[in-house]
Amino acid sequence: MISNPLPLTPYPSRIPIVAIIGRPNVGKSTLFNRILGKRTAIVDDVPGVTRDRNYADATYRNRPFRLVDTGGLDPSASEGMLALIKRQTELAIAEADILILLMDGRIGLTTPDQEVVRLLRGTPKPLFVVVNKIDTPKVDTLVADFYQLGTETLYPISAEHGIGVSELLDAVYPFLPVPDEDPEQMTMPRIAVVGRPNVGKSTLVNAVLGEERLVVSDVPGTTRDSIDSIALHQGQRYLFTDTAGIRRRGKIDRGIEGYSVVRSHLAIGRSDLGILLLDATEGVTEQDTKIAGIIIKQGRACILLVNKWDLREGDSQARQEVELELRRRFPFLTWAPVLFASAANPSSLSQLFPAVDRVFAAFSKRIPTGALNKFLQEILAIHPLPVRKGKPTKITKSAFMTQVATQPPVFALFVGHPDNITPAYLRFLENQLREEYGFEGTPIRMLVRKK
Repeated sequence: MISNPLPLTPYPSRIPIVAIIGRPNVGKSTLFNRILGKRTAIVDDVPGVTRDRNYADATYRNRPFRLVDTGGLDPSASEGMLALIKRQTELAIAEADILILLMDGRIGLTTPDQEVVRLLRGTPKPLFVVVNKIDTPKVDTLVADFYQLGTETLYPISAEHGIGVSELLDAVYPFLPVPDEDPEQMTMPRIAVVGRPNVGKSTLVNAVLGEERLVVSDVPGTTRDSIDSIALHQGQRYLFTDTAGIRRRGKIDRGIEGYSVVRSHLAIGRSDLGILLLDATEGVTEQDTKIAGIIIKQGRACILLVNKWDLREGDSQARQEVELELRRRFPFLTWAPVLFASAANPSSLSQLFPAVDRVFAAFSKRIPTGALNKFLQEILAIHPLPVRKGKPTKITKSAFMTQVATQPPVFALFVGHPDNITPAYLRFLENQLREEYGFEGTPIRMLVRKK
C-alpha cells in the first residue's frame, strides 16, 4: 500500500525539488504551467513533446521549491528516443525530493500506470498520486478505478482548468521548507547556448554540468523547450539555458517547432550572454550570422564557440582558415572572444568559464563619470567632434559623456549639435572605449543627446 508520507524536516539551505512524472500525454506540462501560473512548458496533444527535464523556480504560500517537468515515463522503453526520455525521467526521480505521479482519469488506470507505481513502491520520498482531467462531476466515478493502486489518498484535478490544483499544493505545502530570512544573494550569470540544430548545444550543457542533464541525440530537433540548468564552478553558480536549434524561417514547421524557436528567442532575451555554437566541420553558414544578429539585436553579450574541433585538429591550417572566415562573416562581432573546443571532450572546455567570467564582468561594467570625461577630453583633443558645415566651433569643450546603463553598457554623449555626430564618429568612440576599458564580448550602445 502507498501511504501518505509524513512531513520532512526542513531542508538545509537548499530549495526542494518537486518532480512531475507519469506516462506520456497525461498532462504533466499542463500541470507544470498551471502551478507556475504561466505558459513555461510547450503543451501539445502529441505524446512525447517534453523530452528533457524542464526546471522552474516557484513559490507557494511564500515557500520556495523547484518544479520539474519530465518526459513521459514508459517503463518498457529500451531503445530510441523513448529510452532516452525514460532515462531523463529516472534521473529526475533520483534527484527529486517530492514526487507527483500524474495519471489520466479519462483513460482510466492502465498497465503502464501500474508499472510506474511498482517502480516507485517503497520510495522514502513523499509521493502524491494525482488523477488528471477530472473536470466535471460525471467523471468523478473514474477516480475510484485508481484506488486499485493501494494508495490511501488520491488527488483528482483538472490541470487545464485549475480544479483541485490548490488542494494538491496544500498537501505538498508541509514538505516545503520555511525560507531563510537572509538568503545569500549571488550574482549568477545567465547563459543561453544557441545555434543551428545538431551543433552540440545539449552536449555542451551536459559537459559543463558533468551529468546527463539533457537528452542528446543525432536527430536534429531533439531539444524543443529552452531548458535551464545550474552549473557550479569554483564556488560560482552559472545558469545555462539549452535552446532549440534555430533553423531558417522557411524550414520551420508550424506548431511545436515554431513554439520552440520562439522560446529560443525569449531565452536569449532573458540571458546575460549567448554562447553561439558553430560546427567546425561545416564552417560558418548564413543562418549562423542570423542567429548572431538575434543576440546583438537583443543587446546580449556573446562568445563564439567553434565546436567539434577535435575533428579538425589534424589540419595545421584549420585554425587560421576558421579565424579568417569568422572575421569575414562576423564583421559586427570583432569584440566577441572565440573558443575552439569539443563539447564531447569536457577537458577541451577549460577556457569556457574564464571567458564567461570576463565577458559577464564587461557586460556589467560601469565607468565612473569623472574618469569617462577625462578620457573623452583626451580623445577630443586629438580627434575633435565633427563641425557643422565646416565652421569652427567650441563644441569640443562643451561635450560631456556619462554611462547611463549596464547589461549592456550604454553611454550618452551630450553635445550642442547632435545632428553633427555621424555613425562613423560613434564607431570611433566605441572603439576607443573598448581599447581603454576592455568591454570584451559585450555590445556597446551609444546615444547622442543635446546638451
